[in-house]
Amino acid sequence: MTRTYLPGILAMAAIVVASNILVQFLFGQWLTWGAFTYPLAFLVTDVMNRVYGVGPARRVVFIGFLVGVACSLIGTQIMGEYGPLVTWRVAIGSGLAFLTAQMIDVAIFDRLREGNWWKAPLASTLVGSSLDTAIFFFIAFSQALVFIEPGNDVSWANEALPLLGAGPMVPLWVSLAVADWLVKLSLALIALIPFRAIVSKLSPDLA
Repeated sequence: MTRTYLPGILAMAAIVVASNILVQFLFGQWLTWGAFTYPLAFLVTDVMNRVYGVGPARRVVFIGFLVGVACSLIGTQIMGEYGPLVTWRVAIGSGLAFLTAQMIDVAIFDRLREGNWWKAPLASTLVGSSLDTAIFFFIAFSQALVFIEPGNDVSWANEALPLLGAGPMVPLWVSLAVADWLVKLSLALIALIPFRAIVSKLSPDLA
């Protein structure tokens, strides 16, 4: 690991740690503050991929994964008002979602890197973010996977409520997932601005 990649490594680690902390605090009815910091991980991955290539991008992703696993393991040992701050289902879902989504992001970005500058980061982040949301919320809260952690009561997440308070009746976790997904999609568009600026500064010939 060269010193060149250190800013990317530190940025990814900081985002993962911050998101694991901020996910404990609600923002409105459907979101946590972590929903606004976590998508920045895709920005870091895409910048690394654009400037340094697939190999360094994957290494940064793997380090982010290890940091996330460490945060989750620590969270399972900290008891809150309703039990551990992080259940095993949340820990498993978080780790699998992060690693799968980020690796898919890296692969899609690499396939599209020769096109218009915005296509690779936008397409890879949209696909990666969608996978991340689907994998995490299904593993963490779906009643269909209750066998993963029988002692974890997820009935609250499966209560049938109107989608985002206004749509058809769905389990609560579906509303939480859709709200999270919409934030990720919005930030994928906004992140094109810092992506362009950072790449232009680090490697002007690639901007």
